[in-house]
Amino acid sequence: MKCLSLLTVLCSLIVFSEPLNILVLMPYNGKSHFDTFKEFFDNLGQKGHNVTIVSSSKRNYKSPNVKTVWLGSQEIKSVMTMDWTGGKKAFYSAPIGLSNIMQTVCHEGLNHPNFQTFLKENRSFDVTIAEMFNTECFFGVANLFKTPVIGLSSCTHLAWQAEWFGFPSNPAYIQTAFGGFKVPMSFLSRVENTLVDHYSKLWYKLVMEKQGNELSKRYIGYEAFDPHNASLLLVNTHFTIDGAKPLPPAIVEVGGIHVHNRKPKKLPLDIENWINGAEAGVIYFSLGSMIKSQSFPEKQRKAFVNAFAKFPQRVVWKLDNDSMVDQPKNVLLGKWMPQFDILCNPNVKLFISHGGLLGTIEAVHCGVPIVVMPQFGDQNHNAHALEATGAGVLLHLQTATEESIIDAVNKALDPRTQKNAKLLSERFGDRPMSPMDSAIYWVEYVARHGGAPHMRSPAIDMPFYQLYLIDVYGFLVAIVLGVSYINYVIFRLIWRIMTKNGLKLKTL
Repeated sequence: MKCLSLLTVLCSLIVFSEPLNILVLMPYNGKSHFDTFKEFFDNLGQKGHNVTIVSSSKRNYKSPNVKTVWLGSQEIKSVMTMDWTGGKKAFYSAPIGLSNIMQTVCHEGLNHPNFQTFLKENRSFDVTIAEMFNTECFFGVANLFKTPVIGLSSCTHLAWQAEWFGFPSNPAYIQTAFGGFKVPMSFLSRVENTLVDHYSKLWYKLVMEKQGNELSKRYIGYEAFDPHNASLLLVNTHFTIDGAKPLPPAIVEVGGIHVHNRKPKKLPLDIENWINGAEAGVIYFSLGSMIKSQSFPEKQRKAFVNAFAKFPQRVVWKLDNDSMVDQPKNVLLGKWMPQFDILCNPNVKLFISHGGLLGTIEAVHCGVPIVVMPQFGDQNHNAHALEATGAGVLLHLQTATEESIIDAVNKALDPRTQKNAKLLSERFGDRPMSPMDSAIYWVEYVARHGGAPHMRSPAIDMPFYQLYLIDVYGFLVAIVLGVSYINYVIFRLIWRIMTKNGLKLKTL
């Protein structure tokens, strides 16, 4: 019996040892998007798989098995010149912004000499891993190489992805990526969440899907792969932050994949001395890499400067400028900061952020509460999800004053919020399998089982009227109406007979 068990293990190792040829499509030029999965690609290479990444991002990898087909860098000007409107306008402008960016990335990337040379090479792949964001124009590559497709999402699921994977994304309680409302949602919030959800799906269907397919046929020679046939979606979320959802087997949460087994490194000496010498602790302030300081409204900048000057804590502020005229003595500025290493320092008590998911997950991992000032994309969604856990405080930048900043920071520094952040960190990290191991396992699983069609939800192939039981309810209503009508006819006939006989009796 023991020999049989040993033989089974050895056979499984032989299967796992077969290297896969993996094609990765990450053409969108968003640094945080690529950084979410960079270590994932590297780990696939370290496991012996051959990974070819089509991307506008250049990175160094530990594994020699990872190669890049570089598409050049397309500057995303619409984000770089963000006007800090934040607010609900961003709920409806996000899909439009994505389709505008898609035009730049698709035209420049698909037409790039490196990509066109890649298409002409005699290659074969076992599986395609593609970011499902706004670059479906590259999906024709999956049809070219005839591979199963695994999707990636660096943020919570987008509205149109629900239909692709048979996910019952009910806007009554599941918020869209571009929305963001206080939890639980009020009646009016549910109304607007429903409108944002349906509007996003409609915009994708009428604009983005059509444009992506046309560009794919023009530059690749193949129609875009139908996402309804995708095998799997790896999503950078976790229910401890994003809330519980009825996910089908083909959607796997891998939130925190970029902090897999990641240990904080030693800080640069000036930053380390600044943080360790802060008797009251440190506040870390960063608005990411895509929001530039020159667009920071002057009124709000002064409000932060005045507020920081009144805190006993020291502040580490990541800013494009090395200095400012009215810089408080307790504020350290820097153009670049080792964010993860700072957040995991035990003397850091608070993170002030724009709500990008990469930084949010890093803070959750390190057990640090966040004051969130969402601006665009999924940031409103992330902010309210974090607020619902008790580990985050929402602050609207466009209306922020010195008083509201002080109030938000004090709430985040409150012992209860600090405790909630530690508890959230514990729940977030308590899993049977790490997000990295889970992602690698499912990629190999899909390849082993020929695309794993058995994981697809039956809802994907059902027409609209069947999925939402319109035919069933219509049939039941018809029966009720039919029976009611028959009863009406019978009782009417009986009534006529009774009244007619009554009249005859009276006559006699």
